[in-house]
Amino acid sequence: MGLLNALSWRYATKRMNGQKVPSEKVEPILESIRLSASSFGLQPYRVIVVDDPALKAKIHESACQQPQIVEASHLLVFASWKTITPEHIDSYISLVAKERNMPVEELAQFDGMLKDFLASRTQERLSAWATRQAYIGLGTGLIAAAMEQIDATPMEGFNTTEMDKVLGLDKTNLQSVAILALGYRDTANDYLVNQKKVRVSKEEFFIYNR
Repeated sequence: MGLLNALSWRYATKRMNGQKVPSEKVEPILESIRLSASSFGLQPYRVIVVDDPALKAKIHESACQQPQIVEASHLLVFASWKTITPEHIDSYISLVAKERNMPVEELAQFDGMLKDFLASRTQERLSAWATRQAYIGLGTGLIAAAMEQIDATPMEGFNTTEMDKVLGLDKTNLQSVAILALGYRDTANDYLVNQKKVRVSKEEFFIYNR
């Protein structure tokens, strides 16, 4: 299936049938998210992969009562960094130097630019920026899932405080911001399954500045 056909096929699945998504389908989705665009390449978020039924049930009980939480095969919880420090930059610069087989000293200008970026912003602004970076990964995951013919539901209407407690994130530098539920649509119970996809026209959506 081509990209546009895959995007026309996908929708925010409201009910899933509980069928397990095989690892050969999940792994390309996860890798696509890891390879997703990220400002500076910093990736100031992580993705918690949940496929344990008991943990999904606990999330459903405590943080999000949507049926997809327990009906999905996998939950991908996107969690952004609460704070970003010069130590994060140092670690990233070391990784770049290692992966590109170059002396870390050659990255001094890049290192300085990143640290100037941090110094010019409050931690509140940096936290909001990290959250937006996580949403880029979420969007990539949605496209990757469609290409794999796996249904996916993006979700953010949940109790983040309780989610962080359930996943143990409250004791870390991570905070949950969004969920991507992966599974297979329940064709008997999902009221949207046969509904036409609705989007505004190209003429209304695109504004050309010529």
